[in-house]
Amino acid sequence: MRNDTATATAVLALTGGPANVRHVTHCLTRLRLTVTDPAAVDEEALRALPGVLGVIGAGTPSLQVVLGPGVVDTVTAEVQRQLAAGARAQGVGARAGAVETDEGSHSPTGPSRKGPLAASLSRVANVFVPLIPALVGCGIVAGVGGLLTNAGWLPGLTPALAAVASGFMALIAVFVGYQAAKEFGGTPILGGAVAAVIVHPGVAKVTAFGTHLSPGQGGVLGALAAALLATRIEKWCRGRLPGALDVLLTPTVTVLVAGLATLYGLMYAAGAVATAIGTGANWLLTTTGAFAGLILGGLFLPLVMLGLHQALIPIHTTLIEQQGYTVLLPLLAMAGAGQVGGALAVYVRLRHDTTLRATIRSALPAGLLGVGEPLIYGVSLPLGRPFVTACVGGAAGGGFVGFFAMLGEKVGATAIGPSGWALFPLLTGNQGPAPAIAIYGGGLLTAYAVGFAATLAFGFPRGTATGTTPPVTDRTPAGSA
Repeated sequence: MRNDTATATAVLALTGGPANVRHVTHCLTRLRLTVTDPAAVDEEALRALPGVLGVIGAGTPSLQVVLGPGVVDTVTAEVQRQLAAGARAQGVGARAGAVETDEGSHSPTGPSRKGPLAASLSRVANVFVPLIPALVGCGIVAGVGGLLTNAGWLPGLTPALAAVASGFMALIAVFVGYQAAKEFGGTPILGGAVAAVIVHPGVAKVTAFGTHLSPGQGGVLGALAAALLATRIEKWCRGRLPGALDVLLTPTVTVLVAGLATLYGLMYAAGAVATAIGTGANWLLTTTGAFAGLILGGLFLPLVMLGLHQALIPIHTTLIEQQGYTVLLPLLAMAGAGQVGGALAVYVRLRHDTTLRATIRSALPAGLLGVGEPLIYGVSLPLGRPFVTACVGGAAGGGFVGFFAMLGEKVGATAIGPSGWALFPLLTGNQGPAPAIAIYGGGLLTAYAVGFAATLAFGFPRGTATGTTPPVTDRTPAGSA
């Protein structure tokens, strides 16, 4: 039986103890920790823990422990509970502000051995990751509502479903502003207040650069920029105003200056960038769809391995705001399908390796639902070649979906988060959901088949006997540090 309390206790002990942990959060599959002293983390012992599928960012302050869906929620909650209990035991003054969870204020992450670009992308991803559950839930509700509308069923219910599905997206800029200020060290509610300007109907009366603004112009990109500016202004004020004036003037100056800058600059600029993203995505698929699908489907697994795939969330969200769906997610989802095919080939080829086959059997259901980490860290990366051949399968599936985009049949997802089979309820396109589902299903089958065939043909060293595990000098996932 799974013991999440024991897992949380062990993770804390192997990351240098509670005193070494400054920030705790999680995404769909990973426990994300910010540690004070990266050298205190016992990476090898952490990898060896039962239930731990991989470790990313070892040696840096930003540590990610891959646990898988469902498990990560309960383990994270237990880690936060133990940290809070430790803070109470040591006294509020001793630990106040030392630990940041999703409920607390931001603590600076300190110097990192990540490159500047990777560190920046990681922090931007941290803004959007907490929003994924709402995006998924609202996307599925929207999909159900769309199916009912197309079928002409329950006409009295569909308007209510549309309101439920659209409410979050209508105010997503506010949530992005709140999360951005929290992540970058500002007061979250001030970030949300400034970002709320973007969606307020009154902006239609404001003229900037000779044109009237539109509510929502700039979307999540404008909200992110507005919150970052508000955070900078707030920090500048806090360091210069005495306490008595700080309480009154800092929030006033922050909201006023950042709000005016948002209206008379950021909304216009972010709107132009958002339009360019939409235009560029449409051009890419219409003109070079098959090639673009090959590249995107083939390179997505390495992004997942490095934890950089979350940086695409703002692009997905921008496309959903503009077009109602993101055309990139179905292409990227093919990477996971290629890995499923590769894992099946390993299962067939190494039929006497009972340990590896047991790992594949346990990880395959998650892989079919688009959660790739169990197969990445448990199967393909340790073996080496199957990771490459899985990417080949993903490229083939992406090319399949991209080819139909060149023919005018676009496939999109109304929300982000799931992939694999779990993406079917969220699929739509410029020709409706039925063609999108058929094309996406064909892409999955292509990726499965090519990933299987490529792994069977090229995924093992020449001369490897059937049923024998290839010699692997290092079972630690490459590139995870």
